[in-house]
Amino acid sequence: MHNQGKSIVEFGEEFLENKTSGHHILFLSIIGEIEGHDVAGERTKTTKYEHLLPLLARAQDDDEIDGVLLLINTVGGDCSCGLAAAEMIASIRKPVASLIIGDSHSIGVPLSVASDYTIIAPTATMLIHPVRLNGTVIGAPQTFDYFKLIQDRILDFIASHSRAKKTELEKMMMHKGILAKDLGTILVGRQAVDAGLADQVGGIADALDWVHEAVSRG
Repeated sequence: MHNQGKSIVEFGEEFLENKTSGHHILFLSIIGEIEGHDVAGERTKTTKYEHLLPLLARAQDDDEIDGVLLLINTVGGDCSCGLAAAEMIASIRKPVASLIIGDSHSIGVPLSVASDYTIIAPTATMLIHPVRLNGTVIGAPQTFDYFKLIQDRILDFIASHSRAKKTELEKMMMHKGILAKDLGTILVGRQAVDAGLADQVGGIADALDWVHEAVSRG
């Protein structure tokens, strides 16, 4: 189909072909910082927004692809672009599972719950915190209204694609005492499942099993 060696190096993409089931699974990794409208520094590990979207479009359009597995380990990044990518994931009409290893922080949470089934490793974490912007911020009521609008968009998406309620998400976002220099809540492994942000604690075998079973069910 394509140069797999080049794809895994440049885009964190691999095409998995199971000879027993005959299923073809597109494996995509979302690693590091979500790079969107602004270019990150040379030493920053990123997943580029403009690379991810075409791969998601291909996942939907390519008849040879039966399902998708997302591997997520991100510190967050561009809120607008991350949320746009999450919307793309949620709109794929094929089985999509996400596996969180390491971290799924900030805008990584919508990316994780956008899939049909979310698995989190026992030691992996999910972090919910208030929206923040880089650069010059004007201290006016309109600025805070805009912040609230962004937060509501993110929380509404998470609530509509998980078992977590928006009111509980708002409490977690504004929680004091967990983070030394910020508001928010960190959930580790089983805690994320209990909070309704993940469906299962597990690993790569569990994630692949779910995708194959979902493909078989049609």
